[in-house]
Amino acid sequence: MRLFGPLYDRVLSWAGHPHAPRYLGVLSFAESSFFPVPPDVMLAPMTLARPEAAGRYALLTTVASVIGGLAGYAIGHFAMDLAEPWMRSVGYWDGYLEVRHWFERWGFWAVLAAGFSPIPYKLFTIAAGTLSMFLPAFVAASVVGRGARFFLVAYLVRWGGPAVERRMKTHIEIFGWMFVGLIVIAYLLLR
Repeated sequence: MRLFGPLYDRVLSWAGHPHAPRYLGVLSFAESSFFPVPPDVMLAPMTLARPEAAGRYALLTTVASVIGGLAGYAIGHFAMDLAEPWMRSVGYWDGYLEVRHWFERWGFWAVLAAGFSPIPYKLFTIAAGTLSMFLPAFVAASVVGRGARFFLVAYLVRWGGPAVERRMKTHIEIFGWMFVGLIVIAYLLLR
């Protein structure tokens, strides 16, 4: 079944839109606190469309993600009673409990690792707020972890250029289904 090829083509066309940076910022903010789609799906094609803007796009994604992470922190700190039913209904509760356990053991390092984890970052931001993690440490870990991830994605795509685009286009179905598989595995491991 060809599912990811048409989606990839659509996202690539959006990446060249004049308002694409705004959309990337909103997506990056939302993903860190409540939305399920990671910003990488827009960052990579935008970098392919405008490689000279790779650093600017990575910085925008990082800043918006950290600000969104602060919103997630606030949800955990001030509104966990309201967030819990939603987290249970969308299947995030067990993952959230696991992430809380990681915070109790590793604190700062859990947030830092979250930047590269397949586990939704929003679970880390909400858990950090629930456990009242020291806010400057949370922000520092978010900047380093998320920044490293987004700059790595942007510069790898910029470095690979059109060859990366051709490979991605050729193998997008495989990459897409592998990503779905990773999400399922992460979900099963966290249950």
